[in-house]
Formats: sequence, structure tokens, C-alpha cells
Amino acid sequence: MDLRAFLTVVVRRWPACAACLLLGALAAWGVNTLSTPVYEARTQLFVATHTGSDTMQLNQGQSFSQARVLSYANIVNTRQVTAPVVKELRLPTTPEELAGRIRAEAPVNTVLIDITVSDTDPRRAARTANAVAVRFGRVVERLETPRAVVATGRETAAPISPVTLGVTQEAAVPTVPVSPRPLLNLLVGLLGGLLLGVALAALRETLDTTVKTADALGELTALPPLATIPFDSEAPDHPVTVGEASHSPRAEAFRRLRTNLQFAQVGDRPRIISVTSSLPGEGKTNTAANLAVSLARAGISTCLVDADLRKPCVARTFGLVQDAGLTNVLIGQATAEDVMQQAPAGLAVLAGGPMPPNPTELLSSARMGEVLRELAAAYEIVVVDTAPLLPVADTVGLAPLTDGTLLVVRAGKTSREQVRAAVDALRNVGARTLGTVFSMAEAAKGGYGSYGTYGELPAPRPEARREDAQDPQDTGARG
Repeated sequence: MDLRAFLTVVVRRWPACAACLLLGALAAWGVNTLSTPVYEARTQLFVATHTGSDTMQLNQGQSFSQARVLSYANIVNTRQVTAPVVKELRLPTTPEELAGRIRAEAPVNTVLIDITVSDTDPRRAARTANAVAVRFGRVVERLETPRAVVATGRETAAPISPVTLGVTQEAAVPTVPVSPRPLLNLLVGLLGGLLLGVALAALRETLDTTVKTADALGELTALPPLATIPFDSEAPDHPVTVGEASHSPRAEAFRRLRTNLQFAQVGDRPRIISVTSSLPGEGKTNTAANLAVSLARAGISTCLVDADLRKPCVARTFGLVQDAGLTNVLIGQATAEDVMQQAPAGLAVLAGGPMPPNPTELLSSARMGEVLRELAAAYEIVVVDTAPLLPVADTVGLAPLTDGTLLVVRAGKTSREQVRAAVDALRNVGARTLGTVFSMAEAAKGGYGSYGTYGELPAPRPEARREDAQDPQDTGARG
């Protein structure tokens, strides 16, 4: 995945990144709110040696102090220092716990020792730091004091230590806590949330097996992508592209589908076209209905047949009668002409009719083939809306009776495995697959969708206005 593809993934998954960013900010706020403030008090000691007044002795004393000062810094945490301080100040802690809150540093090439004590109480931190400095100086001086052996063989303590530790800076009461650090915690939280969001987006993209682009669909199926239908939030309320919707990017996409169908199969142009999908909810009924309307508007005599007998939606899409239709024709109760209904643009619609108990047997029967041939003799194009391929076997039996099948795939919803299974199901029965329709895709920026910005659309002809005024209320939904 190159940088451009990675940024595309992050932009597409921006809600997850934004949620993680907010989570990081909330975590930082929680840390800042719930953490107990910690203060640090600092004192400084100077290590001096008792030497002579000549230059050589002074240099020797300086070298001696610098060599020993690093060792002195390691003594500040010992029990010899902390235990008396705890007892003297009556601290609510143990010598070992106090040792963990003391830090000593000896700057390089100096004879200074910086002692830092942390505590939740700023005054107690200052008192403890000063007490530790005093006690620490006494311990070091006692350890450096030599012992002399007199003639009697008994050890006596020398009265003078060669080293003296003096306090150069007493600890002041701190006013600002060193922990928590609100700004730093917020920056860390935001950065952590951003990294988590990006990682989550990349992980979801890796685990997401849905088809996201028409090019990927073409590579997956080895079938020509005949059209990409952009997502339109108005489609559930106005599924058919008539009236004002006929100038929308979605209507233009269906016209492109019509044109590609007409010219892609010039040598063997299909007359009976079935429209199906892998699963419900991918837009097959919407595609079949708008393709039929687009063909009818182009002056092509078109009939739309609702062959999804388990969940018929065509009649509801156009606001027509559902109770009489294909089922009545198949069982001999009526002829196709008896139950044929009219939709906008002169489109003939054969609704599904009553739901039968055996739709698979009816749709794969010889009678179904006869009905389709009769319709093909009466109309130039017959568009058949069929059931989804994977849940039921209806379309598997019906597809070989048609001249070709369009497979509708929903962008970002249908998985690669589902698409492969649908294509294999059609190939296994010898059905001819004309191509794919990529539905509900993200609308492209610019392109034909913004073509109208170059000028106003021409006003519709009076007869067109009268025709649209006669269109029924669009109440259907996607199939």
C-alpha cells in the first residue's frame, strides 16, 4: 500500500480516526483530573576538601573531590540518610519509600551534588529535601573521617574530616507541580489516539473484503463493468429517475448503462435481460426499473417483468397494482396483455402478482420460457428483475431462459467471496453474464455530476411536462 492509497484509506475511515482522537483526548483529561499532583524540591551541596594553600595541594584536593563526588551521590538513598530523616520529621512513610523519592545528581567536572525530593505536599517536599541534605553531609563526613592508631594499638577517631559538604542552596517550597503535565498529557493523548485511529483504519481495511471500486470489481469477476451508479440519499423516496431526478448524476449513470448495453453486444444484442445480485439490498430492483425507464425514454419498446416472486418490489416502485401479474400468467389465469400495466415514459410493467408457494419451479418451467419469448416478440427489450442469487435458487433456474444477466454489486457492502459465488452460480448453469453494475458508489467529485454548472439545463418541452405530471407517486424502495 503506497502513501496515496494509505491516505485514501484514512480519509475513508475518518469516523474511526476521529473517534480514537476523541478517546485519546478524553484519556488525557482523565489522567490530568484523577492524578495526584506531585511537587519537587531541590537543594544543592558543595563538596570541599581540607588542603594546603599551595597550588599543587589545591589541585590535588580538587581532583580528589571530583573523583569522590560521584560515589557520594549514590549514598543519598541509603538507610543511613533516610531513616533519621523519617524519624526526625515524623514522615508518614518508610525509609525505603523515601529513598525511592530522592534523586541525586553530580554534574560532570564539578564538585556539586543536586538533591531532589518529590512529594504530594510541596511544604513537606522542601522540609524533607533540606533535612536529607543536612543528614547526607554528616554521613559523608563521618565516612571520610580517618581513624588513627596510637602506640597502645587502640583505634581513636580523628577529629577532622578531609571533606566537608556545605549547602549552597536550600530547598524552596515549590509552587508548580511537576506531575501531571496537562499540556504534555493532552499532546500524548492526541498523538496516541491518532496513531490508534490510523492503525485501526489500516486493520479494518485489511480485514474488509468488500468490493470498493469498479476497477476492483472488474478484476475480480473478469466481466466488463457497464456502469457505476452513484449513491443518492433521495433514492429511497424517489427510486425512479423521472421528473427533476432525470437530470441527476444517478439518471446519467443509468443512461450510460443503457448505452453500454446497446453497444457492448453489437453482434449479439440481448433482447431479454435479467437483473440480479448476490444478496438482497444491493439495488437490483432500482437498477432494473431505471434501466427499463431509460430504455423507454430512448424510444425503445420496453417491458419490465417482476420475477422476484418472493419479495416483489417493482409494482411498489412505480405505484402500481401488485395483486395481478406474472404469477397469474404462469398458472394460466390470465394472459400477459390482461395484467400488463403502464408506467412513465410508456414503459410496460408486468408485476409479480400473488406470491406462489413454489417460485423456483415456476420460474424455471417451460411456461416461463414461453412467456418471455412472447414478451420478446411484443417488445424490443424485456428487462427481468429476479431474486438474489445466493439466498434462493430462483434466478439460477431463470437465468438460462434469458439472453443475458446483469450482476448488481453494492459498493462497500458486497464481499469478494459473495461476488465470486454469484458469478460461479451463473456460470455453472450456462447463463450468459453481460457485465456488472456497481451500485451505490461514492459520488465522484466533478465529472458529469457537476456538468450542469456550465449552464442552465434547457426547459422541458410542454409535452414532457404533461408526461411528468401524469407520473405516479414514487413510493418504491431498492430491491
